[in-house]
Amino acid sequence: MSSAPAPAPATPGTSRQAIASDPGYQAFWILRVGFTVAPVLFGLDKFANLLVDWPGYLAPWIDDVVPGSAQATMYAVGVIEIVAGLVVAVAPRFGGWLVAGWLAGIIVNLLTIPGHYDIALRDFGLLLGAVALARLAQRYHGTGRR
Repeated sequence: MSSAPAPAPATPGTSRQAIASDPGYQAFWILRVGFTVAPVLFGLDKFANLLVDWPGYLAPWIDDVVPGSAQATMYAVGVIEIVAGLVVAVAPRFGGWLVAGWLAGIIVNLLTIPGHYDIALRDFGLLLGAVALARLAQRYHGTGRR
């Protein structure tokens, strides 16, 4: 069983059409944009609670450990998520791993709250996407394909 050879890394002479037709490169950009925009938007919403009452997603044991109120913790979480999204935008090789690690922490938090297992499972899927972004960035970011 043979497999198609991997596309060669871009060189200054590589055409835009060749880059645009590379599914791996397209996947890299889809994930990069998604993992930039989503954390920034969700981070901003931690200050407004428009999408959901975010403090309700903080495990009671974490609320007991961190100083201040659950809402104050969500403000800190929002700042971290905004920064993580911006890191993905400028340094996706690092940012993908950063977001994956952050999602791992969120999953641990959610698994300790009864009734939030479905959200933890969803976030595990997002974690896999962040790892895929980090791996694709290893190939595509900084190779002239921008």
